Amino acid sequence: MFSHVMLGANDIQKSKKFYDAILGALGYEEGKIDPKGRCFYFTKTGVFGLSVPIDGEPASHGNGSTLGFAIESEEQGLAWHAAGLANGGVACEDAPGVRDGGVMKLYLAYLRDPAGNKICAMKRV
Repeated sequence: MFSHVMLGANDIQKSKKFYDAILGALGYEEGKIDPKGRCFYFTKTGVFGLSVPIDGEPASHGNGSTLGFAIESEEQGLAWHAAGLANGGVACEDAPGVRDGGVMKLYLAYLRDPAGNKICAMKRV
């Protein structure tokens, strides 16, 4: 459905360190910095990017927004969460685990990245 996702970051190197760690836990290669100073993670299905906002204003998180990363197992979700905490992320929401939403059960792990963006690792159970 999506060609790419771009998140704002105030410190590209700090955010790159964080995303290199959590996406590395999911088996992805580290991000590549382009000539404009943006960081990109390329996959077979799309691109994830980090950029200082082009309007010159500070990056800020979207209230009510969450970006979800697909995981293959609960163990991978725990590794993702631990890598994030060890690299500048902050825990938010409940602890990682299975939640019953009534329609389906989901394994969820939430973090805030160094710029305050809310992200999630998710697997349908």
